[in-house]
Amino acid sequence: MTVSANNQLEANSSRNGALSALSAYILWGFAPIYFKLLTEISAGEILMHRVIWSTVFLLLMIIAMKKWSQLVSVFRQPKILLQLSLSASFLAVNWFLFIWAVNNDHLLDASLGYYINPLFNVLLGMIFFQERLRRNQLIAVGLALTGVIVQLVVLGTLPIISLALASTFAIYGLLRKKLPINSFIGLFIESILMLPIALLYWTFFVESSTSDMLQNTGSLNFILIMAGVVTTAPLLFFTAAAKRLTLSTLGFFQYLGPSIMFLLATFYYQETMQTAELITFIFIWAALILYSLDSIRKRA
Repeated sequence: MTVSANNQLEANSSRNGALSALSAYILWGFAPIYFKLLTEISAGEILMHRVIWSTVFLLLMIIAMKKWSQLVSVFRQPKILLQLSLSASFLAVNWFLFIWAVNNDHLLDASLGYYINPLFNVLLGMIFFQERLRRNQLIAVGLALTGVIVQLVVLGTLPIISLALASTFAIYGLLRKKLPINSFIGLFIESILMLPIALLYWTFFVESSTSDMLQNTGSLNFILIMAGVVTTAPLLFFTAAAKRLTLSTLGFFQYLGPSIMFLLATFYYQETMQTAELITFIFIWAALILYSLDSIRKRA
């Protein structure tokens, strides 16, 4: 294969990765609208439905795409299954925190968390993939850290929800990037690994009036089942992007989702924001602007 052919393949891979990342973060940005339809249902019960219906949705996709041989191959590799168990754990925690934040009027905290996440990606890329940080990238990370410290000093508390969302999803992205498996297959196995816990929770621990789907309205059951699509579609785009882009490049796209969340929280759901929280956002925005300009300059 010629050098030009190799370059074309790399360009196509990067372009596909960019489109996948763009799709993932737009879908994530508008996801709170869906979860706000379920505010009367606990975060744990919604998470249960996310796991169950994601598994069903992915199973149908695997059947349609005839990926059984790849699936069987992964099940014969205990080491990969163990790594997927770990990534599934971080994914489940991230899902729960996000649902809880949205349905308890902490969408601004969720937005801040996903603003911080790209900078976590940058740090993880530096630590695990030897992705060297340029001077402006280091300054951007410093600005983000300053923003968090401002909130700690003024309010006396860390933005725990934001930091937890950022760190769990950054680690999930890191773990999935290191796994040499198809994104569909990996996400399906993660869902299968979470499925027994979800079914046990449904059987023995959920006592709400909505836990019996036979007693629910058709519209509510439809919304609950759609959790599979709402959950799976952006994650599939994300895992596809993570395979094709560096962590630092992936971080470039990630502020699209939290920007949509921020606008929804501020202008549509009208959540209140303290001055210290606004200052934190300003520092994070400044960090992302600097990081983005540095990335654009590097590509030019």
